[in-house]
Amino acid sequence: MELASAHLHKGQVPWVGLLLTASLLASWSPPTTAEVTIEAVPPQVAEDNNVLLLVHNLPLALGAFAWYKGNPVSTNAEIVHFVTGTNKTTTGPAHSGRETVYSNGSLLIQRVTVKDTGVYTIEMTDENFRRTEATVQFHVHQLLLKPNITSNNSNPVEGDDSVSLTCDSYTDPDNITYLWSRNGESLSEGDRLKLSEGNRTLTLLNVTRNDTGPYVCETRNPVSVNRSDPFSLNIIYGPDTPIISPSDIYLHPGSNLNLSCHAASNPPAQYFWLINEKPHASSQELFIPNITTNNSGTYTCLVNNSVTGLSRTTVKNITVLEPVTQPSLQVTNTTVKELDSVTLTCLSNDIGANIQWLFNSQSLQLTERMTLSQNNSILRIDPIKREDAGEYQCEISNPVSVKRSNSIKLDIIFDPTQGGLSDGAIAGIVIGVVAGVALIAGLAYFLYSRKSGGGSDQRDLTEHKPSTSNHNLAPSDNSPNKVDDVAYTVLNFNSQQPNRPTSAPSSPRATETVYSEVKKK
Repeated sequence: MELASAHLHKGQVPWVGLLLTASLLASWSPPTTAEVTIEAVPPQVAEDNNVLLLVHNLPLALGAFAWYKGNPVSTNAEIVHFVTGTNKTTTGPAHSGRETVYSNGSLLIQRVTVKDTGVYTIEMTDENFRRTEATVQFHVHQLLLKPNITSNNSNPVEGDDSVSLTCDSYTDPDNITYLWSRNGESLSEGDRLKLSEGNRTLTLLNVTRNDTGPYVCETRNPVSVNRSDPFSLNIIYGPDTPIISPSDIYLHPGSNLNLSCHAASNPPAQYFWLINEKPHASSQELFIPNITTNNSGTYTCLVNNSVTGLSRTTVKNITVLEPVTQPSLQVTNTTVKELDSVTLTCLSNDIGANIQWLFNSQSLQLTERMTLSQNNSILRIDPIKREDAGEYQCEISNPVSVKRSNSIKLDIIFDPTQGGLSDGAIAGIVIGVVAGVALIAGLAYFLYSRKSGGGSDQRDLTEHKPSTSNHNLAPSDNSPNKVDDVAYTVLNFNSQQPNRPTSAPSSPRATETVYSEVKKK
């Protein structure tokens, strides 16, 4: 047994343990009268590591102390005895050569094993030979080995079988926790997932292809963690209903027929092709070059899973069509009077082809005046209007080709008076214009007369006055009731005559007399 002050040989104690021990012992200080306690550092220790049983509040007036394995103490369980006055150390029957005692009462145990797990007791004897005890315990755990996953069914069938996965840790199962994950996500109990007590076994009920995995089992104890290698299930399923590609079902003569069939299945399915219900090939792909109309028919892909014994089929109808020929367009008349009718006929030798109509190279928008025959080959417009003038075409198509007819230009003859204003409307407009002009002329003259004072410049006008320029029809200005003077002026308008030769005698001009009343203020 070595004292704390004794020299330790290199490699005898791990460096981490030495540093921890030195740190803990350096921080210890002798107390006065507090109760003695012991701390295991660490309380959960991995196998082959060190543990320090650190004593707190060791009394000063102490004659000796001894360490024992277990409680109650016995002579056979004594590890070491230490006399404080002389620092004398005596090893006991339970000493293994890995223990080191310190003058402050602490005990270091190196390279612990699982057997070292348990309770340890320090018995202290004072100067009056009175004895007191304090106890501590720690647990030594094995470092976990890498676990392994095993299955009770190596080839489960989808929907029929259940599978149990077991995590084997190869370590003492005490204090081990088991965790499961699939595709990196934690698993817990559910409708089809069951865990055994302790989670060591995971059961999958009625497996599906989505249960393939991979699965990982993780083991834990207080001192270590370890994980298994990923484990995947080989789940037998299928085949699903096959899919034939490409999706095209119409081809033209001379092209190549290339079909591919695929169905999800484990193990991979076997593929068979039937043409018009007759076996043709045993492969996943079907290739027929330079096809003709004789290759039209039903193409069946049959898939089979030899393990499940299930088969599925998909049928595709292939039609080989000749390209359509160019249609011709006929019309009853290319020049039509407005409000008459016209009929256009699309002629084609392609039976069952689709017919569409075009107007000025755009799809024709039908109006209530347009009707089509049952197969769209005849277009009738009744009545026709000027906005129907333009170029017409018909278009013939089938799933593999499109052709347009020649274009026909339709001209519409219309009466320019139709669709304009009626005679009554025109007469009303003329009368309104004349009345407006006369009103404007009268208003202009009235304003001019008021400004000029009435008669200062009459030019060609003949003025007729009763006797004087101002005729008083009312009392004089001195009269209490004053009335404004009124002057009457007669205006003679010469009617305008067309220009005549100078040699012809001029006829008397027609005159028109207009009376105007002008008031002076």
